[in-house]
Amino acid sequence: MTTIRLQNTKTRRREDFVPLDPANVRLYLCGPTVYDRAHLGNARPVLVFDVLYRLLREVYGTDAVTYARNFTDVDDKINARAAEAGREIGDITAETVRWYHEDMDALGALRPDHEPRATAHIGAMVDMIADLVAKDHAYVAEGHVLFAVDSFADYGALSGRSLDDMIAGARVEVAPYKRNPMDFVLWKPSGDGVPGWTSPWGYGRPGWHIECSAMTEALFGPSFDIHGGGNDLMFPHHENELAQSTCAHPDGEFARYWIHNEMLQVEGKKMSKSLGNFFTVRDLLDQDVRGDVIRLVFLGTHYGKPMDWTEKRRADAEATLRRWYGILHGHGFGPALIKALQADGKWVPDAEFIGVLANDLNTAGAISRLHVLAKGKTPAQLAGFAYGVHMLGLVDDWSAIPQLAGGEGGPGVAPEIAAMIDDLLAQRAAARAEKDWGTADRVRDVLNAAGVVVTDVGGQASWQPGPDFDAAVLGDGKR
Repeated sequence: MTTIRLQNTKTRRREDFVPLDPANVRLYLCGPTVYDRAHLGNARPVLVFDVLYRLLREVYGTDAVTYARNFTDVDDKINARAAEAGREIGDITAETVRWYHEDMDALGALRPDHEPRATAHIGAMVDMIADLVAKDHAYVAEGHVLFAVDSFADYGALSGRSLDDMIAGARVEVAPYKRNPMDFVLWKPSGDGVPGWTSPWGYGRPGWHIECSAMTEALFGPSFDIHGGGNDLMFPHHENELAQSTCAHPDGEFARYWIHNEMLQVEGKKMSKSLGNFFTVRDLLDQDVRGDVIRLVFLGTHYGKPMDWTEKRRADAEATLRRWYGILHGHGFGPALIKALQADGKWVPDAEFIGVLANDLNTAGAISRLHVLAKGKTPAQLAGFAYGVHMLGLVDDWSAIPQLAGGEGGPGVAPEIAAMIDDLLAQRAAARAEKDWGTADRVRDVLNAAGVVVTDVGGQASWQPGPDFDAAVLGDGKR
């Protein structure tokens, strides 16, 4: 079995992943607060965990992995948006969930097995809060219930901060009823026009952090395998989750492994509305930037490093996908061929590809390996390449390959014709290297006459059949 290694924020080490139960691997990702469109940075943890989900399913089996990602549908930002727009809160959250699904689907992200909503787990939150109060880890003050950070000796261990550092670096809500400035709200009162539920402490609503603790307990119990999100959530959200869950279940582990992705930049700068470089996933999709292009750009950088969205990277990703889809289409990849490869036992991952990907989700290294595998000359030789493209989530629907390769109704390219084009491109490259410009130009003219669209990016030539493709003209390359 492939060994997966992950950088565990909790221990600050890259560790072998050992699930609590190999037949029941459980992972949880903090999802969105549903009041607006997902911006581009919101997509990064989704794509990181989507690749992790696919890898875990590959290693442990599809039925052995359970993935949950929540929707926070009770929050002051949602309340403010509803008041500003004069709309019902439920209408706004339902609309935003639909938008989120549409945008993440367009990026090729698989739907999680569970998508719990906070409003469906209020009872579990009340029960957990009451338990924390009974154990002296929380206290009631002026209609609020607050977690007492002094009651948890390891508070700050996840983010690696001392209490003084946390107070200095955090935007702490100043309140006279807090025993410690870092104590955080588990329950707060609700006034008129604000959602609320009955509780032992009055009519109110939960604080943000208790939501995920209650939902993971309901789905996974007091211990599960992997918890993740952007590193902006490490403190205070994940720190607070860990504290309250550990105190509620001192015999549990809560999450054994914590995975945090770095943030997004745009053209080398932090994405910001004030800089005019802030945009949503939908903004890009509406500009005809395909979801698979966005996905490939994201996967080109390791999740533990800042990712820079640039126009050049977008163009490079488009060129790479044109080449890859052209190769797959040219060699007949589709549902029938995949089924035949499966029957022959050839639909398996390339060992080096899977090994690289399993080393802390090294998607950039996995993409490099795909460039090597794409040089195969037969469907059997390209099976590992196709499998890898599928594992990275770039192709889930194999019937779409003709469209991805050049548009519906475009001419198919038989493997022998694709090999002829590859040979002509090799002749052209060799002639260029020898500065034999006459031969290079002649080959170029033949490809142009045959309607082959050639794209040169980074010293590599890729091709796809154009609308006027005529394979018969390729024989003229021998002139």
